[in-house]
Amino acid sequence: MAKRVTGPEIEKLIQLLAKVPGLGPRSARRAALHLIKKKDQLLGPLSHAMGDAYDKVKVCSRCGNVDTSDPCTVCTDVQRDQSMLIVVEDVSDLWALERAGAMNAAYHVLGGTLSPLDGVGPDDLNIRGLIDRVNEGTIREIIIAVNATVEGQTTAHYITDQLSGIDVKITRLAHGVPVGGELDYLDEGTLTAALRARTAI
Repeated sequence: MAKRVTGPEIEKLIQLLAKVPGLGPRSARRAALHLIKKKDQLLGPLSHAMGDAYDKVKVCSRCGNVDTSDPCTVCTDVQRDQSMLIVVEDVSDLWALERAGAMNAAYHVLGGTLSPLDGVGPDDLNIRGLIDRVNEGTIREIIIAVNATVEGQTTAHYITDQLSGIDVKITRLAHGVPVGGELDYLDEGTLTAALRARTAI
């Protein structure tokens, strides 16, 4: 059995870092050592920033984004087209679309996808909030931007059914060949989706 080479405080830091997605035990040890070596420049400011985030971060009651204000920065941005609503599974998807900068629209975070096998039903997601927002009458288009998985497509279909009686345009993200993708390296499902969603030139 290996002997401990650090005190319990450092071990706890390593154990907590190892719970962060993308960091395993080895990466967590390297990260912890780097933080400790840069104690004044990195560890101190990081711990203060994390404390501030812990105290101030909240979930937006309107869209489900995480921010330090409620309603969030996205919902209160007057420069955004609030009549166009992009529906995403998770906050990480919202952030990814914002990084792309393709649209200056509003968002709605579902908080996951329907998954009967995992016991996730419509009441476990932020679907009721979406329907309430659409019923306000200011939204003219909903873009369903969920993952191209069975659960994602099931969720998209359920949302479309729930909004069927409301006068709003419902679209979804295109599926198929990624920009820069080579056909030889794509799987059959992606190629089939690309052929079915072909467009005129």
